[in-house]
Amino acid sequence: MPADAHEGRAGASAPPETPCTCAALRRTARRLTRAYDRALRPAGLRLTQYSVLANLARAEGEGRGLTVTDLARRLAMDRTTLTRNLRPLEAAGWLRVSPGPDRRSRAVEITDEGRRILEAARPLWQEAERTFRQALGREEAANLRRLLDAAMASAS
Repeated sequence: MPADAHEGRAGASAPPETPCTCAALRRTARRLTRAYDRALRPAGLRLTQYSVLANLARAEGEGRGLTVTDLARRLAMDRTTLTRNLRPLEAAGWLRVSPGPDRRSRAVEITDEGRRILEAARPLWQEAERTFRQALGREEAANLRRLLDAAMASAS
């Protein structure tokens, strides 16, 4: 049975310690992602999908269009993975991918239906975020964000 097979079960023992910072961070990210996915389930979204739509809406609010490459950078994701993740969102009618400003790029934009699903999901995401921050504690949550930002910058 995989080391993290019991992570979601109440009362399950803690996973073994690991000397690898990256492994510990990935294990934590998987568990936290599952919690956000559960919270977003009533809206029919997963956290990865919510993040794509939220970033597209934010860029639109800033008056900026995004290419697949721009969006991949914002999400710290490789283009191939992002392109694969965009397909079901496009099929659902939540975003549109079209030719970009040059012949090699592809523009990505949120649709009206995508904005509607995002607005329905936002309170669910906010509650998941609030729950996590309360469980961790306000100061620890703020410290965690600072550490994650520093880790992201140092890993570039």
